[in-house]
Amino acid sequence: MSHTIIRGMRSKAALAVCGLTAATVIPLAASGQAQAAPYCGITWGSATKVAAALTSDTVRGARTGQHSCYDRLVLDLGGSGRSTGYRVRYVSAVTGPSGTPVSLSGGARLQIDVNAAATDSQGRPTYRPADPRHAANVAGFRTFRQVAYVASFEGYTTFGLGVRARLPMRAFVIQDPTGQRLVIDVAHQW
Repeated sequence: MSHTIIRGMRSKAALAVCGLTAATVIPLAASGQAQAAPYCGITWGSATKVAAALTSDTVRGARTGQHSCYDRLVLDLGGSGRSTGYRVRYVSAVTGPSGTPVSLSGGARLQIDVNAAATDSQGRPTYRPADPRHAANVAGFRTFRQVAYVASFEGYTTFGLGVRARLPMRAFVIQDPTGQRLVIDVAHQW
């Protein structure tokens, strides 16, 4: 049996004409007005995150962590007292300087371009993971699926981050006396 709910009906008699009870109408009205709060208060969105600073910093390491609302990738950088530039964005395929796509696990991919080399001024490596396809451990993470070191070329370093789906993310630099850290957080859900 289908019923039409007429807006503004408030009396029991009007409800009875439609064959409805107050219990039937109140949940329908209340559900239309409710709005979900952002997950964990996260309002980051999934648009590209950019800081344009050019630096002579170096990439020193990559590590990951899990938090209750998001997974975190931290790129350890040499140099302090200035901000490192970066661009973090969702892409259809992560590519390095050669343009060759890098295969990543997960339903979505983040390309992380850092304005910092993975070599020192003499060309010696400052960062070389044992397995570039798995540059940091993400086993058991809710959102991260794979971290890959893609390449370092002419003062820029690229990482690929495979994630479960396109989800809100943020990127920012933390300064401390021993250097800097580029932090990329990806939420567990919208």
